[in-house]
Amino acid sequence: MSISNQIFAKHCNKKSLEPGEFVECDIDLVMVHEQLGGRISPEFRKLGLDRIWDPSKVFYILDHWVPPPDIKAAKMHQIANKFAKDYNIKWNMGQNQGICHQVLPEKGFSRPGMLIVGSDSHTTTYGAFNCIGTGIGATDVSIIFSLGKLWFKIPEVQRIEFKGKLGSKVMGKDVVLQLLKDFHTDGAIYEAFEFGGLGLENLSISARMTIANMSVEMGAKCGVFESDKLLENWLKSHPSVENDFNKKFNKPIFPTKDAQYKKISNYDLNEIPPLVAKPFSPDNVIPVEELGTIEIDEAFLGSCTNGRMEDLRVAAKIIQGKKIPSSVKFIIIPASREIYLQALNEGLIEILIQAGGVVEYPSCGPCIGGHLGVLGPNEICVSSSNRNFKGRMGDPTSKSYLASPAVVAASALKGYITIPEKDIWK
Repeated sequence: MSISNQIFAKHCNKKSLEPGEFVECDIDLVMVHEQLGGRISPEFRKLGLDRIWDPSKVFYILDHWVPPPDIKAAKMHQIANKFAKDYNIKWNMGQNQGICHQVLPEKGFSRPGMLIVGSDSHTTTYGAFNCIGTGIGATDVSIIFSLGKLWFKIPEVQRIEFKGKLGSKVMGKDVVLQLLKDFHTDGAIYEAFEFGGLGLENLSISARMTIANMSVEMGAKCGVFESDKLLENWLKSHPSVENDFNKKFNKPIFPTKDAQYKKISNYDLNEIPPLVAKPFSPDNVIPVEELGTIEIDEAFLGSCTNGRMEDLRVAAKIIQGKKIPSSVKFIIIPASREIYLQALNEGLIEILIQAGGVVEYPSCGPCIGGHLGVLGPNEICVSSSNRNFKGRMGDPTSKSYLASPAVVAASALKGYITIPEKDIWK
């Protein structure tokens, strides 16, 4: 079986599974954010539920509107916080930790073999850690809160084999944009991706998180990476705190030799150029060098897709000693408090601010058009986030182009979308 099928089978106590089969699985962890105070809390109470099956298996965090930009968001936070307190949710991260999909792995809650669900579509990010992560709706969260179980349809699996090494101006974001160019937004609906191959050794954990994060943009239920030494070392440096997840889930999952796949696709990382997704779809992808001159009003570096240390280091390297044009809003949001502090210690925040950037506190912010950089009428943004739907980042007449942190930083400098001038990895 594939990696994902083995994980599903283990969680429904079956020896084998077939694509399309419906099963009921035990859930290891459920992640909830602002939706706890939005759709989840009313659904939970409407069902007449009065307890959570296991408060130690719930991870709660506020991240989309932090700090709350208006009264509506503040009320949502109040409701969510009260719910977390009333039902004794053990892993209550509050609103000062950062973005859910960065903080959860940092705290050691995503381990090989786990089945994790979350009230956010980009819960697929956790697939970078050799486990299943997938997003669910408010009613499904309420069912899990009550039973600790949820139904799934076993997905067909597409295997992606990587080889080679990223080019001198290419990042993990370009890899997933290449996949989107090839598969489109409907190329893997309710399917699973499995990522492996010799090229994995040249993809950082940060890059893997980006690829797994945007697997859902192709319609995938999950995107799971094989384990390797790189992941093993990362997990050792991010042990789970005050829980037994690192003891219970410490065995990597590999596909069996006779694993069956819908399709196997091969990608040479050397051949992927810097890419950009034009409005209004993440699969509207072309090489940056074919884009022409697109002047920008805003450059956004952040989100659960690309706000990690690797991204900030690359941006600082490109920006250092230079100045951002006054016509460009260059907004930087580290994905977590831990990253923010590390970037401060490394001097990256100072470099970015000295260049004219605006560094915000960890939050989703502009990615969802929430706050901290909402686009006005006809404004154009190059963003390291995951979606560029019409009106997502602000006014319906605004436009967002998706690109790597390297392209975002280089574009902020030039005032138009472009690639870095020098090797970002030296």
